[in-house]
Amino acid sequence: MSWTDYASAPARGTPICAESDIEGAHALLVTTEKGSFPLLLLRAGETIRAYVNACPHQYLPLNYRGDQLVSADGMKLMCTAHGAQFDIHTGEALQGADCGLDAVPIEVRDGQIHIAVTG
Repeated sequence: MSWTDYASAPARGTPICAESDIEGAHALLVTTEKGSFPLLLLRAGETIRAYVNACPHQYLPLNYRGDQLVSADGMKLMCTAHGAQFDIHTGEALQGADCGLDAVPIEVRDGQIHIAVTG
């Protein structure tokens, strides 16, 4: 599934938040006229990545039972509902799910994170 397949997927170019707001893993809802879209932003070093905040195992938010989403070694994202693990850099499933997280393309402009216009 692609992030654009979600009925509430925001339009390309939609602003999300300030880049300075993101430390570690940050779950939020991007609300537009289409509804609320569950997004997970993740800072790993200087890189910020975005994934749909929905575990492909049961489509519950990764932070369903708490906000500790990054493993102790900093290399995996973890679903708090049932323990599935995903590569922090690619969203690829490592354990407990048949497929990986849906990546959302983002870009930073003037200190603000937006859904990427292309990509």
